[in-house]
Amino acid sequence: MESNLDILIFNFFNLEILISSLPYLWRGLKMTLLLTLIAVPLGIFAGLMVATSCSLGKRWVNFCLILYVDFFRAIPPLVLLIVVYYGAPMLGADMPVLAAVALSFTFNTSAYYGEIFRAGIESIPRGQMEAARSTGLTRLQATIYVIIPQATRNVLPDLISNTVEVVKFTSIASVVALPELLRMARVVQGLTFNPTPLVAAAVIYLLLLWPVVRLLSRLEHGLAARR
Repeated sequence: MESNLDILIFNFFNLEILISSLPYLWRGLKMTLLLTLIAVPLGIFAGLMVATSCSLGKRWVNFCLILYVDFFRAIPPLVLLIVVYYGAPMLGADMPVLAAVALSFTFNTSAYYGEIFRAGIESIPRGQMEAARSTGLTRLQATIYVIIPQATRNVLPDLISNTVEVVKFTSIASVVALPELLRMARVVQGLTFNPTPLVAAAVIYLLLLWPVVRLLSRLEHGLAARR
């Protein structure tokens, strides 16, 4: 008669099933990394544009940007993904599933990155802008070469933390059948009737993100020590 430990190992740590699932998991991991490499730079760029536009001080611009940020922070990422994926074809934009997922992630992440950058820009003393302008730089040049580098350094832990969250919520792309890591793990689970691939996917996420989380912790402690 099998012991409880044997049943546990067979169901969650089955070596034979794990080995057979590795090609599927590798394919899913590559898609997860590709999606991250698309969504994170686009989100950072769009968020930076939002934050710098807010710093211009134009009331109507700020109002529109606040609406943009609040809307995409308030709507759940899964709902946004479904709306973009199924709604785009109705508007005549029949885009590939990867493009639809990347677009919805960009909308979501840009709102969060925008708020982070805005907080960083507001943390810079006004005298920095005045000093930069006194050297002959335009407002845009002063923002790019003086303000943004300092603001980024001040909010670097928050930027990394948000990036970690982006990597984790790439798993919701499985809802629209994008073959990312979780999707491929679920496919193998359905073929083998064994949850070992899901456990393996969880371990891969852990190994992928743990070093980043440790780096984040060190950065936070370093900033706290300098203050």
